Amino acid sequence: MCPVGILGRVDPGPPQREIACFVQVAERLSFSRAAAALGMTQPAVSQAVARLERTLGLRLFDRSSREVALSDAGKVLLPYAEAMLDHAAAFTAEAARLAEPASESIRLAYCPLVGALAARVARRLARRSPEIEVELRRAGWSAATAELTQGYAAAAFMTTPFPTGYAMTARFHVPVTHLAVPAASRLATATRLGLDQLCGVLLPRLRPPGSVWHALASRLRSPAVPADLDDLPAALDLVAAGRGLLAAPHLLVETVRRPDVRFVPLDAGDLRMTYGLVWSPERASADVMALVQSGRQILRVQ
Repeated sequence: MCPVGILGRVDPGPPQREIACFVQVAERLSFSRAAAALGMTQPAVSQAVARLERTLGLRLFDRSSREVALSDAGKVLLPYAEAMLDHAAAFTAEAARLAEPASESIRLAYCPLVGALAARVARRLARRSPEIEVELRRAGWSAATAELTQGYAAAAFMTTPFPTGYAMTARFHVPVTHLAVPAASRLATATRLGLDQLCGVLLPRLRPPGSVWHALASRLRSPAVPADLDDLPAALDLVAAGRGLLAAPHLLVETVRRPDVRFVPLDAGDLRMTYGLVWSPERASADVMALVQSGRQILRVQ
């Protein structure tokens, strides 16, 4: 047992708010977009990151007039910062779960690409709290946002950008590694493709900053083909029909096999889809927090 005097000298470390600013800027590589996501001004985010850098004695970002990039130290520290924020959210979630009595039914919306993950979370929660019934609701980014906003879904597995004002945990990244092309296309025989070689890539009409589609659109040299990409497995129908090409995350490549579509390796750099479990703190009942905790536990052991 530590003496009180020793406990009193424990360094609490940098404030969580400053670390959250660092993570948001690192994910978006933009101070302005990070500020919008956090509901803060850009100067406030810049000052928070600068304070964190002074506290650590490290430069976390390499800044120029045109771009922001993670420094070598920032790349090393980012996973630790994300884990710290996840643990803080888990602490809050578990405290809320313990503070309220359980109800009977909650809805979990999920992006179709991570349906297997949503099912695992539901099974784990059923074993831990059989009195809680989880309704699984298949929903892409737009639909999941609407479900959360209108209160139909208690939580959602969705991609960035996460809705402003919502809590998020259980974050994980899925790199974009392939290009889905029609099996009869001449591209189907390619061994590898680069973004500068592509024409007719399918992209959603709505590409909010912070989304993988916004990042992809900025790297393409040819006009994109507008399409509904809320459901990526279903979007392969458009590829098979010759309507366009689809940048495919490796999770799609691993889980879908179709004779009319080929997945060709793609040089996409650091392009990736970031997923997380999102919920409203204002509607965070004990059941919702039990669901959140199950999601965190599943991701921790993967």
